[in-house]
Amino acid sequence: MIGRIAGKLVYKQPPQLLIDCNGVGYEIEAPLPVFYDLPAVGEPVVVFTHMIVREDAQLLYGFQSLAQRAMFRELIKVNGVGAKMAVAILSGLSAEEFSDCITNQDVATLTRLPGIGKKTAERLIVEMQDRLGRLSLDNAASLPTSEGGDSTAAQGSSSNRGQALAALEALGFKGTEARRMVKDSDGATVEDIIRDALKKV
Repeated sequence: MIGRIAGKLVYKQPPQLLIDCNGVGYEIEAPLPVFYDLPAVGEPVVVFTHMIVREDAQLLYGFQSLAQRAMFRELIKVNGVGAKMAVAILSGLSAEEFSDCITNQDVATLTRLPGIGKKTAERLIVEMQDRLGRLSLDNAASLPTSEGGDSTAAQGSSSNRGQALAALEALGFKGTEARRMVKDSDGATVEDIIRDALKKV
């Protein structure tokens, strides 16, 4: 099991990033909050990872903290919740917000996330209530951020909007909904546009 990767950030386009570690490039899929704190391309980076081995693929998922990874691991244990849905949940809600939804049995908020219907939301609430007590929601071990500017910040706003739209669609939002979410954002970077869009969920 690969639990942590430290190397040079080669590529970042939500929901995927590529890290070069001693000449080996690791493709990693990550929730959107991870991208908010990534350094510029070419800078050193550290992510905590969870590896899933299937007959047809070996997949890596990256996280900014051990708490976020622990939440992901508990989510994929829920019946009917796969890795893609778990990434979508962690992209739309912070660990604290998700915990509040479970504690308050907030089905409405959960069903606003892509791919989650009422039955899945109710199942999440039932199965996650006992598990949340075992999770630490602090971010004591988080990935480091860079003080340098993001090399993609100078891209045109239309290009950034297109990349943000593609990221939201990759997470399961329908095209028309994703376009509505990014339509009025004035974010300077892809990450800013995505952050603004998710606030509308």
